[in-house]
Amino acid sequence: MTRPAPTSSAAQRASRSAWKARARATLGDTSDAELDALLAPAPVDPEGTYLERIGFPGETPFTRGIQPTMYRGRLWTLRQYSGFGSARETNRRFRYLLQGGQTGLSVAFDLPTQIGYDPDHERARGEVGRCGVPIPSRAAMDTLFTGIPLDRATVSMTINATAPILLALLVATAEKNGVPRARLSGTVQNDILKEYIARGTYIYPPEASMRLTTDLIEFATREMPEWNYISVSGYHMREAGATAPQEVAFTIANAIAYVESVRARGLDLDEFLPRLSFFFSSDRDFLGEIAKFRAARRMWAATVRERFGAKRSRSMQLRFHTQTAGSSLTAQQPELNVVRTTLEALSAVLGGTQSLHTNALDEAIGLPTEASARLALRTQQILAEESGIPNTVDPLAGSYEIEQRTESIESEAREYLARVDDMGGSLVAIERGYFQAEIAREAYRSARAREAREEIIVGVNDLFEGNPGFSLFPSERRGVRGQRISPAEERHQASLVRRWRENRDAARTASTLEALARASRTSQNVLPLVIEAVRAGATLGEIADVWRGIFGEQPPSRAF
Repeated sequence: MTRPAPTSSAAQRASRSAWKARARATLGDTSDAELDALLAPAPVDPEGTYLERIGFPGETPFTRGIQPTMYRGRLWTLRQYSGFGSARETNRRFRYLLQGGQTGLSVAFDLPTQIGYDPDHERARGEVGRCGVPIPSRAAMDTLFTGIPLDRATVSMTINATAPILLALLVATAEKNGVPRARLSGTVQNDILKEYIARGTYIYPPEASMRLTTDLIEFATREMPEWNYISVSGYHMREAGATAPQEVAFTIANAIAYVESVRARGLDLDEFLPRLSFFFSSDRDFLGEIAKFRAARRMWAATVRERFGAKRSRSMQLRFHTQTAGSSLTAQQPELNVVRTTLEALSAVLGGTQSLHTNALDEAIGLPTEASARLALRTQQILAEESGIPNTVDPLAGSYEIEQRTESIESEAREYLARVDDMGGSLVAIERGYFQAEIAREAYRSARAREAREEIIVGVNDLFEGNPGFSLFPSERRGVRGQRISPAEERHQASLVRRWRENRDAARTASTLEALARASRTSQNVLPLVIEAVRAGATLGEIADVWRGIFGEQPPSRAF
């Protein structure tokens, strides 16, 4: 990348004054002394590199955050990820968290829902409601959001292969309650590429999956102006073993693939890009994670400007949700997970996240209980209300360590991205197994380091209690018991979906599924047909089966 000429001191002073004016407009009558507490750069930068590489908050290249005043103007969204057992129980948990101060809902779906099976399917047996909520029908979606104002609550749905179906179910439920789709606000993950790389909950071959992903983006761009239609995820790659530079590079590589797919549909990128969002992990390397978020913002801004020619400032902003690292949680001495999660959440806040989920202390043992979920939420609230950190924008900016790490992560991530470009992009790299092999190699290196105690995990390979030879020794759990889902609940969910099918208009349902199949064989956008199908009573499994019959199924990767 060609580096511009150094910026003059006069230009820096002018830029500093303009930034102060914008900050003052946001915060009201604020003195220069108070604004200086936001740690703007020194008035004079002899080398002229500050504005070029770091800049001001809210300005390109967004190293220091996407808003001039960050959390002084608006706090991050406190968004706890929840879903288990049944739609009724999950609705109760949502209400509990909202009453406790949560500001956004984030839905976890169970494995059968993620891979397109209804609860009564033989392949769903033993998994219904275990790691999320089962949502096979409009009735289940209605129950999930009973009493929750969908025109005011923001909803995030962590779903990928079946994202078009879940979005259609949400639209149908909202419209049944008098909320038009144009007023729905939230995010659907809809990031299928990372499933082939690191997670494995795909259904169809990559090309067909990309078509469905792009159909959803195109539909939401035109019909749902408040909805964020994709959240490109590095989190799952990091959980699988990726390094911080790999997480940044591979996530941006996938985002580039989505942007190119959307551009091929003829959509205006300056209309599409402001609602593209990202999802990152916050792991245990406290300073490294802060630097990672700053590097990712800067790298995305440059990518969008230089590769795609975007003009709007909002198009260049990397907005992201963060979840503390589930892979860092331990079943041994689980109370220590509170400390790990707090440090990881602090990294996300200092790194400038737009929303945050904090993991519960018992998630290495089972689903979070109400008490552990409340403690996880309170962790965020203490950071927001008691730490004083939100009062300063990017407080670590200018730290030699932070800036050096930011440069280092970006440089290494650019090298990875160049390799992906040389291969022909993310789809080709996935087909060749490049991402999978790179992540597996790093995961193996990390495992060996822990076995050799070169990397210490407190309570696991050092400083343990009880029997060090048995990693789940009961005395190390301190009586912590994760929530369990009973087999009776699974049988109940299977009976509910069978009853739903018996009571619907079978002829109408069959007609809408046939119309969906015809559209799926053409280049027509399928989302309107999916919405009609779920309105008519079609289940998630039935719609997924229509596509299985047309697109086929992707065989399991050797990486999983």
